[in-house]
Amino acid sequence: MLTALYADHSGEIYDAPGCQAVGRVGDEAVVLSLEEMIPLPEGTDLMYLPGRKAIGAEQGCISPLGGNLLAVAAVLPVGYTRTHLPAFARMPAAPVLPLYGYAAVAFYRDQLYVAAVPSDDNAKWHPYHYNTPELKKLVAKVKRDLRGNRIVEQVAHCSLKWHCCTAQNLFYRRWEAGIPTSPACNANCFGCISLQPSECCPSPQTRIDFTPTADEIAAVGVYHLSQAPDAIISFGQGCEGEPSLAYEAIAAGIRLIRAQTGRGQININTNGGYTRGIKPIVDAGLDTMRVSIISARPEAYQAYYRGNYSLEDVKASIAYAKAKGVYVSLNMLSFPGLNDRPEEISAWLDFLAETKVDMIQLRNLNVDPDAFLAVMPPQEQKPAGVRNFLTRLRDKFPELTIGSFSHYVAKSGE
Repeated sequence: MLTALYADHSGEIYDAPGCQAVGRVGDEAVVLSLEEMIPLPEGTDLMYLPGRKAIGAEQGCISPLGGNLLAVAAVLPVGYTRTHLPAFARMPAAPVLPLYGYAAVAFYRDQLYVAAVPSDDNAKWHPYHYNTPELKKLVAKVKRDLRGNRIVEQVAHCSLKWHCCTAQNLFYRRWEAGIPTSPACNANCFGCISLQPSECCPSPQTRIDFTPTADEIAAVGVYHLSQAPDAIISFGQGCEGEPSLAYEAIAAGIRLIRAQTGRGQININTNGGYTRGIKPIVDAGLDTMRVSIISARPEAYQAYYRGNYSLEDVKASIAYAKAKGVYVSLNMLSFPGLNDRPEEISAWLDFLAETKVDMIQLRNLNVDPDAFLAVMPPQEQKPAGVRNFLTRLRDKFPELTIGSFSHYVAKSGE
């Protein structure tokens, strides 16, 4: 039997012998089974959920544990996709939860287990590669090398204050490094990590307040691509809005980069809604494009993104990029009880058949589950489960790569 966990108000976590662990899919609490769990991966964080009572099951009856014992959740490292949310009983006046990807966790035979499936090899994104003792010295060196570059100043701040991995990679001179460019956005995503209306949860980052010049973009791009192993530069970071709105600077920057080096990959992380901006960026020499998406149904898509564009615009951007030879991924925001609804699965199958994207990158949606479901359309049918959803995708599209993050694809001659 998987045993339920709880936390006291000091944050100490305990198991509840004789009480079965319970998870949640959408709004429904379900008893967890061992077949749905994996041993807790290295790099997972555990946390208690304020204002939410721990619940469990005894003799098939799901109810809160005695007393004001708090629910416990796991936050997974990159490369793992959760299958169940943590179950809890919400107390009156419970605060909105911070923006994390909460997953159900349980205790079994002296070991912690989490409701998740491995979805990619995350070696490059393992925490031990980041926030090392020498990071401050490396930041200072790049600041000297690219003196006065506002992008460097921004990502230095992101590295040291917010511990952003793609920002830190610029200073470690490796892998995928972010180049933020746009202070503006054409969407108002629920749970945006860089800008929030006052009625929502606090954002964990602050958005940039400038648009860099093409020369600034090119200086950082050449600096990274010309030397870093498996080098990728990415426009569209957590500390900015929609990068395609800065298409003039980005397109000009890409051309300057490619005039000096053909090495590495140039990527954009985008919502794909501004096709007018996507086109010149693609034409300038974009290699890969990752499109953020939560649903293939217009009503669910707009409930989350609240953009001034449509899902048809997103399809148009994907079609243009694919026609120009760009490798296109979907940054699929995963939420147990949404993506796996039968009506959603049907829409996903149609969307993938039409767009013929190359890859799906699964991302656990960082959001308070109750706050999120309150703004989304109600389910029409009982969810099939995350594992079943992923099986349907693999069976229908065997050529489609399903992972969790961008993969470096070496060019000929590298």
